[in-house]
Amino acid sequence: MICVCSHDAGGAEILASYVAKYELNCNFVLAGPAIDIFIKKLGNIHLMDLNEGIQKSDELICSTSWQSNLEWDAIGVARQYSKKVITFLDHWGHYEDRFIRNGEKRLPDEIWVGDLEAKSLAIKCFPKIPIKLVANPYFDEIRREILARKVELSIFSSIPKHGLSILFISEPLADHGLKGFGDTLYWGYTEDQALHYFHQHRYVLGAVIHQVVVRPHPSEVIEKYSWVKEVFGEQYFISNGKSLIDDIIECDIVVGFQSMAMMVALLAGRRVISCIPPGGISCCLPHQEIESMQELIRIDVDV
Repeated sequence: MICVCSHDAGGAEILASYVAKYELNCNFVLAGPAIDIFIKKLGNIHLMDLNEGIQKSDELICSTSWQSNLEWDAIGVARQYSKKVITFLDHWGHYEDRFIRNGEKRLPDEIWVGDLEAKSLAIKCFPKIPIKLVANPYFDEIRREILARKVELSIFSSIPKHGLSILFISEPLADHGLKGFGDTLYWGYTEDQALHYFHQHRYVLGAVIHQVVVRPHPSEVIEKYSWVKEVFGEQYFISNGKSLIDDIIECDIVVGFQSMAMMVALLAGRRVISCIPPGGISCCLPHQEIESMQELIRIDVDV
């Protein structure tokens, strides 16, 4: 029996897809956005508390979270019960920080990654821990959905428009920094600063902008961005209730920081731009197709 433990959306998408793909019999220890993600993919599931879930399982498979200590706590409990711990990394950056709370590091027995870039990064960061390449089951799902909806993608791309439709994908950076490191500016910028930076320099996209749809992170409330229309104008809207794929299909360009959702946009064939402002920690996504707004601005100035 496997105990599956997850909180944040990115890791939950991967673990829920993995469980569904292999039809695993699991004990579930979930919280936050992970609960809805697992229910959507697996149907009704029975949730356990941390101690019960691990005690009744042979091993633990967990994700990592910035907004919660759940997985970090789970590694500690698994150690108490001498259970093997596997962590599936869902991203390409800040690996070591994911396992540290208040200066204490808790590492798993084995780490899984979904691609060769992540494997190379993980080997450098954790040379003494076995790193296993496991095909990312969430991206496999996305590819199948995109293939099934390729007609919608092509239709939207061919519709005459009065300007570009932009999808702005947010992340709760200030909360991440405060909860994980006691500093809202730990990343060198906040989500609000990045949104202002995008708005100020949107001209570098080279065309009239018809609309900007701000998509809150799954852990953020819609009301967090209620100010954008008043501050930035009538072109700005808040995504509400649509799936990530739906929002991506209905846009021309996806703008974000360094989230996994940007990778989904690349899989859908959309232009993707990182709008991390000057002074912010550089985008850790290793994919060359992702453009930098800072670089676009520099090129525009040079021209």
